[in-house]
Amino acid sequence: MKHSLRKAPGILLAALACVLLLAGYACAAPQQQGKVTWVYDGDTIKIAGIGKVRLLGIDVPEREGSPRDRYFTRQGISPATLRRVHAQARRLVRERSYGQTVSLRTGQPAHDRYGRLLAYVVLPDGRLLNRLLLERGLAVVYRRFDFTLKKDFLLAEKQARQAGRGMWED
Repeated sequence: MKHSLRKAPGILLAALACVLLLAGYACAAPQQQGKVTWVYDGDTIKIAGIGKVRLLGIDVPEREGSPRDRYFTRQGISPATLRRVHAQARRLVRERSYGQTVSLRTGQPAHDRYGRLLAYVVLPDGRLLNRLLLERGLAVVYRRFDFTLKKDFLLAEKQARQAGRGMWED
């Protein structure tokens, strides 16, 4: 009896830790869902009832030249390739998501400086749209900020680069 009482505080402490951990998950922002009603470009979509959503952790070249092209050109990617990749990325996002109900998993912060919701976009087939763009070589990892899947995204980008996909074609 004495022996089991000595274990009780440790067991109670472990149980309390589990309850607090589960409470933290329960208090986290709920996963949102909505129908994609517009595709602005390869990394920004509109979702009914939510508004503009920026795909978290990735960057797709712009339709027209911009100061953001400097990062890509330092990687040896020509402006013509950037415009082509922009079109391919937008087309892929439209084909995979437009009219579909997608699930969103937000990060911290939840919004960017333009008020767009930052999210991982989960397609109806369970694939992550953000990662799919990286795998196809149509996006790069947004390196400026940390986010939960950054290591995984960096690996997907590296594999696309090594395979010569999308913007990484010779």
